[in-house]
Amino acid sequence: METTDTQTISLLNDLIRINNDRIEGYERAVNDTDDPKLKTLFHSMAQESRKFKNELLTEVIKLGGTPEEGTTVSGKVFRAWMDFKSAIAGKDRKAIISSCEFGEDAALHTYHEVIETGKLPAQFLAMVQEQHKGLHESHGRIKLMRDTVKSL
Repeated sequence: METTDTQTISLLNDLIRINNDRIEGYERAVNDTDDPKLKTLFHSMAQESRKFKNELLTEVIKLGGTPEEGTTVSGKVFRAWMDFKSAIAGKDRKAIISSCEFGEDAALHTYHEVIETGKLPAQFLAMVQEQHKGLHESHGRIKLMRDTVKSL
């Protein structure tokens, strides 16, 4: 495996981990709300990350790497914080959505950092940029929801 392949695998694995965070975060959010509209939105967001993760996994395997199965340390800390907030706030819709927006910010940041390294070969960059665009649109949906939802 060339150094560039190792570097590319590492960058793609960073994106796999953030998608794992996103999947776990949205699955938790589904359990934290009774609102069917939010459940549908959160299921959709988790599914989007499953799709992105599968695309990334395929490329890591093609490069001869081992895809990441875990999540980020910051994602684990964030989910623990979400559990704490959920216990205190109950099923407060605005708090749940705000937590999801925080997670979206983290995902966008990770994608932005990977893109900005300038170290992704062109064959991967287009896919990652397309995923980043999808995440940006999802972030906008969450932000709009946060701005319009009322707390219980």
